[in-house]
Amino acid sequence: MEDHKPTSFTFEIDNFLEKEAVISSPTFSSGGCQWYANVYPKGNGIEDHLALFLYVANYGSLQLGWKRRAKFSFVLLKQSGKEFYKSIELCQVFCAQVPGWGIVKALTIKQLQEKGFMEKNKLIVKVQVQVLEVVNEAEVTGNETMDVRGFQVLYSQAFQVSWIFERHPDIALSFGPKSHFVKTTYMNLLLKLIEKLDKPPHSFSETELSNTRTELVDLTQTGFKLDWLK
Repeated sequence: MEDHKPTSFTFEIDNFLEKEAVISSPTFSSGGCQWYANVYPKGNGIEDHLALFLYVANYGSLQLGWKRRAKFSFVLLKQSGKEFYKSIELCQVFCAQVPGWGIVKALTIKQLQEKGFMEKNKLIVKVQVQVLEVVNEAEVTGNETMDVRGFQVLYSQAFQVSWIFERHPDIALSFGPKSHFVKTTYMNLLLKLIEKLDKPPHSFSETELSNTRTELVDLTQTGFKLDWLK
């Protein structure tokens, strides 16, 4: 499918520093699709960091199996139009399981305040989007996968894996295996271990604790950096 032309949409947020809850932009069109941006003044899971996300609009009313693949980035502007922040360009697959992607750690709130980026307490956000692929309807098997930081994961796992990399960007820097199948296998083991460790400590038997320690050691030996799990 031929790529659509890049488009941009700009919106303003008045009295930004007083905002607490998420702020949604008006809906805009790009590549024949409807989108909106969410701005999280107090962070989205990571406190005190401005978070910027792009979402497919009205995704609940789209047909089964819909998918959008797009490149996008965020720019923060002064009232003069001069850029003072530009995110990296992301290329992601949007689907029913993951209708939105974004930047969890754009700038700290302290940076916004100290450097005087915002004039008259107004934040100006520009979203740049280029739609690469549009699928309006497709058969759904539950086994659809996408690439997240070099790991092929199920659509249903994509946001969690992306979140792990946002919180722990060095987690796989030393990961050894190169095979996609092996990488997928170990990522699934890591996700199962994280799910297991979410249980209350008193619910583990001695055998389960021993097995969990062994799994953690095995995953660490493959190159995952998991100090935060210990």
